[in-house]
Amino acid sequence: MKVLLLSAYDADSHKRWRRGLVAAIPQWQWTVLTLPPRYFNWRVRGNSLSWGRGEAATVLKQPWDLVVATSMTDLSALRGLVPELARIPTAVYFHENQFDYPRSEDAIDSVEPQLLNIYTALCGDLLLFNSEYNRTTLLEGAQELLHKLPDHVPKGICREIAEKSRVLPVPLENAAFQVPQERSQHPTFIWNHRWEYDKGPDILLAALRRFGREAIPYTLHVVGQQFRRQPAEFAHIKKLLVKQGALGAWGYRESVAEYRQLLGSSHGVISTARHDFQGLAVLEAVAAGCQPLVPDNLAYPEWFGRGGWRYSDDVESCAANLCAAMVRCAERAQSAAKARLPDVSGMNWEQMAAEYRDVLAECQAVRGPA
Repeated sequence: MKVLLLSAYDADSHKRWRRGLVAAIPQWQWTVLTLPPRYFNWRVRGNSLSWGRGEAATVLKQPWDLVVATSMTDLSALRGLVPELARIPTAVYFHENQFDYPRSEDAIDSVEPQLLNIYTALCGDLLLFNSEYNRTTLLEGAQELLHKLPDHVPKGICREIAEKSRVLPVPLENAAFQVPQERSQHPTFIWNHRWEYDKGPDILLAALRRFGREAIPYTLHVVGQQFRRQPAEFAHIKKLLVKQGALGAWGYRESVAEYRQLLGSSHGVISTARHDFQGLAVLEAVAAGCQPLVPDNLAYPEWFGRGGWRYSDDVESCAANLCAAMVRCAERAQSAAKARLPDVSGMNWEQMAAEYRDVLAECQAVRGPA
């Protein structure tokens, strides 16, 4: 089967997913088109123009058996610019949605990214979401937006989207489950997320101030993708960790082996996210043996059940709950007690490849060849 894979905003998690998917189904003939993850507003609206009238246009017009596109792809416009694509069965993968994304203070107030989610969902024959949380928040957000539109809004749009959607998480690489365990009795934590406002650095800072008053010696690794501009809290976090004698690795790790070594030496992985549609970085840390210190909402109850630290909009109450969870984790580490970890062993490409292959093949078969 000849498959065209379109990743319109090829961020790290999208890149990781598409590479894993291609490697997991080697018997198919894959062609991959990507666009860099920058200039968000232009990219999500302009990818159809970049591809449909750019050098990739001849590739798009080939006789594909199946198209697999990320939800950042402006699928409705792309099919208009390249009519050949409209006849090809298409599966859309939603890594995220624009309805449950926290807005920064300098964000442009526009409903266009949300409408593009709706248009792309309506154009896809199969919609795959990386969590039920992601699927539910898109459907609820779309319903709310459609109610706000002034007139001529067709009925049944959200029902149509729901009926052709299902949940299929991004699997972890098999190597994520083979990380050497090198934990001492010195409490060690890792925070491994994008250095942006929506990942809650203000909550982390407040929690570390509280934890410092517990007088428990510890180490915190703060790693993850960095950008030219980053929230001011990170400078304060580093200064505080230095003062507390707790500064571990700081900044992005170019080496995957080095990064996984940090996971293998940490007792707990911390998320202070205000949104996580799957939480791939946390899942990878849990696969390496870390205890998840995460909110009791977002996608996390799907993977870990209830019992983390309760997230709310109040930074101080979040910080207090996270601090308490860190204390419990630290005490277990100091006593060398074995922690009970959630079982994420089924979330790897080796076990999920067949499910991906079956649902995509079914999408192609139901719609039929172009």
